[in-house]
Amino acid sequence: MKLSRPVSWFLLAFGVWSWIIWVTFVRNLVKDGSGLAFDDGEPTAYFWVHLLLAVVSFVLGTVVGGIGLRGLRALSRTSRTS
Repeated sequence: MKLSRPVSWFLLAFGVWSWIIWVTFVRNLVKDGSGLAFDDGEPTAYFWVHLLLAVVSFVLGTVVGGIGLRGLRALSRTSRTS
């Protein structure tokens, strides 16, 4: 399957965006002082569920960004040989 240049860039940008958003979210989650993420210093179910969401999003962002990067590399190889 051949991806177009705009689609490849979109996928790569989505992967980077996912990492930026979720790293920020995890930092805020760890520093949470409202009592949602930690109860007497112990992680709550809220913390574990949101940490799991972040980890899954890191993985998906990496995969999607990797597909975009591979698409861009394939396009650059094709344009050099043509």
